Amino acid sequence: MVKIKKGDFVELDYTGKVKLMDKVFDTSNEEVAKSNNIYNEKMKYGPITICVGEKNVLQGLDDELDGKETGKDYEIDIAPEKAFGKKDPKKMKIVSMSLFRKQKMNPYPGLQINADGMIGTVRSVSGGRVNLDFNHPLAGRDLVYTFKILKKVEDLKEKVDSVMKFGLEMFGPDMFKKELTENNLKITSKIKMPEQIVKTFSDKFKKLVPGLEKVEFIEEKPK
Repeated sequence: MVKIKKGDFVELDYTGKVKLMDKVFDTSNEEVAKSNNIYNEKMKYGPITICVGEKNVLQGLDDELDGKETGKDYEIDIAPEKAFGKKDPKKMKIVSMSLFRKQKMNPYPGLQINADGMIGTVRSVSGGRVNLDFNHPLAGRDLVYTFKILKKVEDLKEKVDSVMKFGLEMFGPDMFKKELTENNLKITSKIKMPEQIVKTFSDKFKKLVPGLEKVEFIEEKPK
């Protein structure tokens, strides 16, 4: 067994539940997802490689990884403050039914809508009015996570892949191509990256993966 600290890369297996309902909402295990009717065929299941302390996972879970040991099963409670936050009354809106009718929509409790990029959930429909909640669906909920740190990751390529997944892939999963030669990393980008963003990610790679001697970003030339 190895004791884990912030800055370590680990391979993590986990399952998250809503405490009050004992309902699974998040898991890295495909069988658990299927048996709890939350399976998503677009998701890639299996243990994930993360850097402890970088909030690659929910803050409450990330905080608890520091000091834990590999190979052990753990169960922790996470309060809303370190999960999806407390309910914010300012994110509750009452709108007229006519707005939905204009969009040829029939609102009902539980329906999720996209309004100007914000996801809202219909909480109630009454008297020509619709109560919309733009809080995260799990805001205000206490959570329970079970997890196991399978191993501490030492492989340079796995570390680089993890940093790319939780950093660069927010721009799109196919926007970047990496080439790792010994201790030198070259990243080819399909999009033009602002200099400040390039510097930020170059520094991030060097900080989190000390084995890297050189990090280079190259913009792909149009064919």
